[in-house]
Amino acid sequence: MSVLRSSHPESDESHLHGTTVRVRPPDLRDWQAWAELRTASRDFLVPWEPAWANDAHSRAAYRRRLRRQQRDANDDVCYSYFLTRLSDDALMGGITISNIQRGVAQTCNVGYWIGEPYARLGYMTEGLNCALSYCFGSLGLHRVEAACMPNNKASQTLLQRCGFRREGYARNFLKINGVWRDHLLYAVIEDEWRRPG
Repeated sequence: MSVLRSSHPESDESHLHGTTVRVRPPDLRDWQAWAELRTASRDFLVPWEPAWANDAHSRAAYRRRLRRQQRDANDDVCYSYFLTRLSDDALMGGITISNIQRGVAQTCNVGYWIGEPYARLGYMTEGLNCALSYCFGSLGLHRVEAACMPNNKASQTLLQRCGFRREGYARNFLKINGVWRDHLLYAVIEDEWRRPG
């Protein structure tokens, strides 16, 4: 797995490579594939995400999203990626490294989603490990945190498979699909994480 980054969105150096997946920045050309995958996976995704706006998958909303993501990356506070399959470049999901804190913390949060056709096939495990390698390598972070709802067994299994440990329980932590939901809190520390392969 190679983990490199460049500020140029078209450069292959901005991609994080695994054995079967590529984790790369979103591009304007991805809008249709992204919108189609999210729409087709709506019932699968809605229980785990914030409420979707009426125009959530419009081209204009996508452009606004990309502009915000570029500003956040320039400010070193958040990096957004798409998860694609190496064999055919199929867009499968997304990973976001957010809430980056420097100074004495050197920490961030990670979030992710995957389209229903690609779920539970190992792609997100590989993608999340690429993201962790980037966090602990290129970004120089010490700790990566994640949260998931207590009834999201697939997400709990994914986090544990990637070396996260459960550290707590947060009541009414995030507003998911319009309702404040409790979350399990997980974290992995650089010294404890073992790079796959």
